[in-house]
Amino acid sequence: MVPMQTDTSARRSQSEVYLHVLRALMLRDMRTRFGGSHIGYAIVVLWPVVHIFMLVAIYVLRKIPSPMSMSTTLFIATGAVPALMFQYVSREVMKAVVMNRPLTYYPQVKLIDVLFARIIVEIVTGFLGLMIVFAILYAIGVDPMPLNPFVAMTGYIAAILLGIGIGTINVGIIAFFPGWLMGYALFSIILYLSSGVMFLPNMLPDEIYQYLRYNPVVQIIEWVRLAYEPQMGFQIDYLYVLLWAFGTLTLGLLMERHIIRKMN
Repeated sequence: MVPMQTDTSARRSQSEVYLHVLRALMLRDMRTRFGGSHIGYAIVVLWPVVHIFMLVAIYVLRKIPSPMSMSTTLFIATGAVPALMFQYVSREVMKAVVMNRPLTYYPQVKLIDVLFARIIVEIVTGFLGLMIVFAILYAIGVDPMPLNPFVAMTGYIAAILLGIGIGTINVGIIAFFPGWLMGYALFSIILYLSSGVMFLPNMLPDEIYQYLRYNPVVQIIEWVRLAYEPQMGFQIDYLYVLLWAFGTLTLGLLMERHIIRKMN
């Protein structure tokens, strides 16, 4: 009985140490990135919210109608929120390695711990931003609740999963090409503009639309919008999106384990 109790205590001790390390990484991440203040963190949460409502203001002031039966405000929000969730997570997971690599010189800290801590922070930040967007929409008289909340929530989760997967791939790329940090910023702008945030891809000619559908972000935005207007009949390949998310995550983790870790 004594050896069994010893093993259990040892496992519990290791788990506690790991949780302490993870908590310390998250706190350090928030303090260094957000200026060590609540105001700094609030700015980071509100930045994508400001981005969304600047787009809304442009479209409303120019009186550009929504291509769906929902309001222009809700149309822009349902496209921008999942796109920005993906974009911010995929970018910040990559930046985590650049900013926190010196921490991996400590034996208790592994690169995967740094990534995991950043992922948790980004998930919390993303959903805080989503709640703020919903609150503002309510305040201006727009009902943001979808007809099918479950479909909308799974769409947002799919955006985060894809962001995590692409982010881990980016970690592997910058290990060989540090300039990819800037390259991905430019690439993500192109991806954002072509993902259907401000237009409906399915209204384009079929030849163009079929190519755009290879971009999983296009299908994620349609996934979220389908929760608001099921009659639109978007043909979403859920398996394709999930294969992108989990496939890139698997490849990124394999690169971290067998390539990046050996380089360090």
